[in-house]
Amino acid sequence: MSNTAPELNGRLGHLLKHAQLRLAELSAEALAPFGVSGRELAVLLVLAGQEAASQQQVAGRLGVDRTTMVAFLDALEGRDLVARRPDPGDRRRNVVVLTAKGADTLRRATEASDAAERRFLAPLSAADAERFRATLQAVALHDDASA
Repeated sequence: MSNTAPELNGRLGHLLKHAQLRLAELSAEALAPFGVSGRELAVLLVLAGQEAASQQQVAGRLGVDRTTMVAFLDALEGRDLVARRPDPGDRRRNVVVLTAKGADTLRRATEASDAAERRFLAPLSAADAERFRATLQAVALHDDASA
């Protein structure tokens, strides 16, 4: 970002865009050995964080549409990271679960992703990095309807 116009270096949109690009670059590099993207890692994390869920429930938690979710799950299922199974409580729907390979990939990819985040935050002290994360959560997760 050092070669950008100095007039833009104080603009929030410009800074957020370049910070996200840098984090995406570090994350992609860290996740490449595991054959998953950052978005696919998010799917695996959501699946690991709850009991067996339908693909519609997973899509809702991730905020993606049904078509996008099907594409993610098809790709992950093709690599034996997730499996679709009939819901024992409702045979009309399928649930999506991590496979053993998916759980192992999730563990190792999460460690690599965490290392990439630490590398991204390296210019900050530990306290500043924690404040930065908390501040981003406050802004990103703020519900305008409750204001």
